[in-house]
Order: sequence, then structure tokens, then C-alpha cells
Amino acid sequence: MNERDSALIDDMQNEARRALKFIQGRTRADLDDDDLLAYAVVRALEIIGEAATRVSDVTRQTYSDIEWRAIIGMRHRIVHDYLRIDYDIVWAITQNNLPALITQLQGIIDERAKPSE
Repeated sequence: MNERDSALIDDMQNEARRALKFIQGRTRADLDDDDLLAYAVVRALEIIGEAATRVSDVTRQTYSDIEWRAIIGMRHRIVHDYLRIDYDIVWAITQNNLPALITQLQGIIDERAKPSE
């Protein structure tokens, strides 16, 4: 994996962890009631998606178990239709998708850290 992709994978991991930290101890209703929380979580998802768009096709194909298209698609919806963000979907992503994504990205990071044979 090239250095750029490596840095982008790290960025995705960091933002996914950050989003989970933001929602820790919070409820779905908090996204409606706390503008700062909603903004922070959506921004983290946007950054994850932006980093995913910049990961090379080779790396995306190598790690095809990651839902690249869905991640990038969410970023596009956030950026281009920001007035109609569905916070039910945002919450579902934080609950259902981010933990698995963190695990997948950690696998890539661990693989990258192994010494070459």
C-alpha cells in the first residue's frame, strides 16, 4: 500500500473512532436536541467519506470487504444534500456500521505494520 493510502486509512480510522466517542452515552434523540453533537458526527462521517474517495482503486480492490461505495455515497449525500440529512440514518451508521468499519480498518493497519518477509 502506498503512503497516501496508508494515511487515508489512518484518517478514516481516527474519524470513525472520534464519531463513536462523540455518541458514547448519548441517544438517538440527542442528535435532534444537540446541534453540536449532530454537526460533529456528520462532519466525522463526511471526513471518512472524503478519505475513502481518495483511496486508490488498487487499495479499494485489495480490501473489497469494506463498503467503499456506501461510505463514499454517504459523503456525497452529506455534502450535496446537507439540508436534508436523515439523522435516523446517521444514528444507524454509528450503531451498525462504524464499529465494523473500525475493525476492518484496524486489520489493514495491523497488516501494514507487519514486517515484510
